[in-house]
Amino acid sequence: MIPGEIIPAPEAPPLAANVGLATRTLEVVNTGDRPIQVGSHYHFFETNEALRFDRAAARGFRLNIPAGTAVRFEAGDTRRVELVALAGRREVWGLNALVNGPLDARPRAASRKKLPPQQRK
Repeated sequence: MIPGEIIPAPEAPPLAANVGLATRTLEVVNTGDRPIQVGSHYHFFETNEALRFDRAAARGFRLNIPAGTAVRFEAGDTRRVELVALAGRREVWGLNALVNGPLDARPRAASRKKLPPQQRK
């Protein structure tokens, strides 16, 4: 047994996560020369600029994976990932400072200028 481990009864129904939240699937390409890992609760819009994907579609979303885990994008890799909408107050602060405020406000022109030219929309 692991300290703090929860072992559900065999007849217990599976736990459902992120029920009722919007999801979307994006194709992501790592154009860099090193692997990139993105954690479960990182605002996907603000990930490493070497990752190429529809950033506008990723605004306000994170990876739809269990808390505390991550997805690793190997150099040159292309993969599809499922994203889930951020919940709660829907504010993002810090990270790459592309949002720094409420997600539901209109995207600031300044945040688009911080993106690589080929990813600005």
